[in-house]
Parts: sequence; structure tokens; C-alpha cells
Amino acid sequence: MNARNPSPTTVLVVDDDFMVAKLHSRYVAAMEGFTVVGVAHNGAEALRAAERLRPDLVLLDVYLPDMDGISVLRELRAAEEQDPSRPPVDALFITAARDAEIIRSALRAGALHYLIKPFNQAALQEQLRHVAALRTRLDTLDEARQEDVDQIFGTRPPGSRELPKGLAAHTAELVERVLRDHPPGLSATECAQAGSLSRVSARRYLEYFADTGRAEVTLKYGGTGRPERRYRWVG
Repeated sequence: MNARNPSPTTVLVVDDDFMVAKLHSRYVAAMEGFTVVGVAHNGAEALRAAERLRPDLVLLDVYLPDMDGISVLRELRAAEEQDPSRPPVDALFITAARDAEIIRSALRAGALHYLIKPFNQAALQEQLRHVAALRTRLDTLDEARQEDVDQIFGTRPPGSRELPKGLAAHTAELVERVLRDHPPGLSATECAQAGSLSRVSARRYLEYFADTGRAEVTLKYGGTGRPERRYRWVG
């Protein structure tokens, strides 16, 4: 966990399928910096659990037996407006719903992202890393630059660089944040540890940033063997 954000991100899992909810809870529990504080299997349970537990994040299915997940999120937002002291909750939809209008409604209701079933553990954990990166960035910003806003909202200004095939925007943002948080620079191993990534994955993103001029590479020579490559963010 980041020293600036020592408290884990608390998660409420909402899915009408008991086995699916259990599986998603296991995926979340495997992520450092996240903890599952509750599980609900319908909309009414979700609203009661959110009121009682005040989670940071809700993993929300659209198809629930008593009300749809978008209505649940809208009620959560209405409760926040009525009670300004209530901490706001983020929402990540995890659903089999593919209809464009449903996705549009989820966006309008304030969802951070929308993950379509079926998916694997890595896909969900990638989204959780993105949530963690957003929370950390917002918690550490006093005044945002346009670059910060573009990254928070997942947009790129015209003419910005597209990522090469095989690189994911969320992981690139995570590696960038790790570099920004360590101004003196990091090795690929240190970056991987700080971002909960594999060393191979961290190295690919670090080399991409170096190739595009946003990271500076220096060589650290030891007693024997090849020199260690260290990366420093230069923007």
C-alpha cells in the first residue's frame, strides 16, 4: 500500500449469483490494498449494506432480482446528496449486460468503469489497480493540470501518443504514477514491487516510457555483471 494512503480500499460485492459473488470476493481479496467488507445479492441488501458499511467501492451487477444495478447506484448518489457527511462511494459495474443504452446509463449514473462477464481474475484486478491509481492521484492533488484531468477521466488530448499493441492504458498510468512517486528513479524490479506487477511487465512499460522520452534511463554499475537500468520520470 502507498504510504500516503495507508487504509485499504473497502469493497462491497453485489451479485445475485452466490458463487459468482464468492469468486469476485476472492479476486478482490487477492489484491494488496483492497478488502471485502460485505456481500449483497439484491438491490435492497446492497443499499442497506452500503448504508451500514460505507464502502469505498461497490462491484455492482446490473441484473438483480428486485431492482437493476443502475437504480441502486442512483439511489446511492441520492443518499449522498441528502447527507453531505456521507462518504461518496465509487462503483464498478461487473455484468453480462452488453446493451449500449445500459452502458450509457451506467456512465451517466457515475460508474468508474464497466466490465463485461465473463472475464478472468487479471481483468478485474487491472480495473482495481486503476481505481487505486485514481484514488491516490486525487488524494495527492491540490491543483490539477490538464494532463492529470485527462488521465483521471481516461481521455487523451489530440495528438497524444497511442500505446503500442499489448500495452494497457491503466497499467501505463500505474507505472507512471509509481515513477512520479519516486523522483530519484527506480529499477524495473523496484517498480514491479511498488506497483504489484511482474518484473517483465514493469520493464515493458518502463522501456516504452524511455523510448518515448518520458523516462530517463541511467546505468548503475555494480561489482560484477551487467549494469542495472534505472528509470526516472521526466514527462
